[in-house]
This record gives sequence, C-alpha cells and structure tokens, in this order.
Amino acid sequence: MASPPQEGKSSSMKVHMLRLTPGQEVKSSLEEYVAREAKNGVFVMTCCGSLTSATLRLAANEEGVTSKVKTFHQHFEVLGMSGTIGRGGTHLHISLSDNDGRSFGGHVMKDLFVFTTMEIALGEPTDLVLGRAMDDATGYDELTVTTKA
Repeated sequence: MASPPQEGKSSSMKVHMLRLTPGQEVKSSLEEYVAREAKNGVFVMTCCGSLTSATLRLAANEEGVTSKVKTFHQHFEVLGMSGTIGRGGTHLHISLSDNDGRSFGGHVMKDLFVFTTMEIALGEPTDLVLGRAMDDATGYDELTVTTKA
C-alpha cells in the first residue's frame, strides 16, 4: 500500500553549530549529540571537512538492487552532507572527493572518521518532531513530521 502524500509543516528553527575533531566517527557523534541536545530531531544544513574512511550504501543498480555497501579507506574532502537525525533513526547522504578531485557519494552507513575537522550546522525545528516509521511502499523507515505537543 502506498503511503499518502504528507502535507508540509512549518516551524521556527534553532541552529546548532558543531566541530568534530580528528578520529571522531561522524554518524555516531551526531546521533549522540542529537539525543542529548535536540531530542525532537534535526536536519543537516551544511557540512564540510575531511575524512579518513567512509562506509556507504551506493545507489541502486539497473535492477533496483540497493544493497551494495562499500567501505573506502582513504582521505576524502567532504563536499556536503544532507539528511535528518530524529527519533527512531538517521538518514544521511554524503558527497566526497578524492585526491584526484573525483567525486562520488552515497547513503551513510558508518565509519565516517574525521581526518582534520568536520564543521556541521544542524537545524532543529522548534515546533516539530522528526521521526521515522516503516513505509510499506518503500520497505524502509521513512521520515515522519509531527507537531510538537
């Protein structure tokens, strides 16, 4: 059964600025920060920095298979990251470039380790709660947005 289209919701916003340092794992550090400082969830506004490794789920192939996960162990510049971190889960995508300037990206799984720095701006909707719930149409936990009680 397809999920019904969601109506948009608006909210005021609080901005969180973070700087992660060498050796920190990005995804788990962000999840820990959000659990402590922004319990109703955040979205990534901007992100730049450098990494020494990344484990990503790559885009679906021609047959629609989305299970290819690859770990890269090399230095990368972070061109950008987007997504949400909220109650029930995290959904992040990242764009990276290597030392030849080639770029690629994917769905963040784990093992994003900071090389020199990671500067991140997170937006926290002050009147909304970001969550995740199973969507039968996609087979994944998808974003839910509810008004804060």
